[in-house]
Amino acid sequence: MADQLLRATAADGGIRIVGTITTDLVAEARRRHQLTYVGTAALGRAISAGLLLVSSMKRAESHINLRVKGDGPMGGVMVDAGLDGSVRGYVDRPEIELPPTETGKLNVGGAIGRNGYLYVVRDVGYGQPYSSTVELISGEIGEDLTYYLATSEQTPSALALGVHVDEQGVEAAGGLLLQVMPKAARDESLISLLESRMGTLADFTPKLLDKQTLPEIFEALVGDLNLEILHDAEPMNIRFHCPCTYDRMLGALKMLGVDELQDMIEKDDGAEATCHFCGEVYTADSNKLAGLIDDLKKQRSEALN
Repeated sequence: MADQLLRATAADGGIRIVGTITTDLVAEARRRHQLTYVGTAALGRAISAGLLLVSSMKRAESHINLRVKGDGPMGGVMVDAGLDGSVRGYVDRPEIELPPTETGKLNVGGAIGRNGYLYVVRDVGYGQPYSSTVELISGEIGEDLTYYLATSEQTPSALALGVHVDEQGVEAAGGLLLQVMPKAARDESLISLLESRMGTLADFTPKLLDKQTLPEIFEALVGDLNLEILHDAEPMNIRFHCPCTYDRMLGALKMLGVDELQDMIEKDDGAEATCHFCGEVYTADSNKLAGLIDDLKKQRSEALN
């Protein structure tokens, strides 16, 4: 089933539903970063969450950054998701693996740690980005984001994030978000209704494994509440994408200055840089570094004249 994002409303517009399938995207992230099982689950959950949250933003250039930082051995997770469907991200220590929990699930909370913070930055493309920070509840990401939505955005929400990965690879990944819309936020009966449906979110990942479609999952969840699927004129093109380039890498090296570049030439006969977000490796030989030094000296000379 192709990666996708689908929006809908229910309860006469009082409830907003967003679902995403990110199986291929998470598999690509796992390949790029050589992730363990628990690392795949952690980054996969954050990737799906980023897409779900950015879907409510309006401007085409909108982005959201999620940073989960805990005291566990993996350290944390970083994701950048755009309204255009582009996503990139990484975990601090991709080599970390932990035994499953007592219930047989991947121990994301143990890997990230239960003491720390969730940082959310919303960037609409102009002005100052809006940032918010909340303490971690469990390190499992889904629970932490639900707490963030309730406290920082004051939006009653139910969130399910799932990744199923085994020796065959990423078999299923995605997320589901239900929210009471602001105009209905004071409707206690609607909030109670949302809470009553939260238990059914637990089988979201098994439904993905069973190849159920998002419309089918929506129907089973709120089909009795006047469900209305919203068909976007231009569906979100979900994919792993990083804007890093060779030229940007050279620009970053140039900022190190003449002395540091000369030291790289003498000690390493060049330089190698790896993008944290996508794992792409860029190399620059000694001739390329010498060219950067010449450019810096030329710029310095022109500034003095």
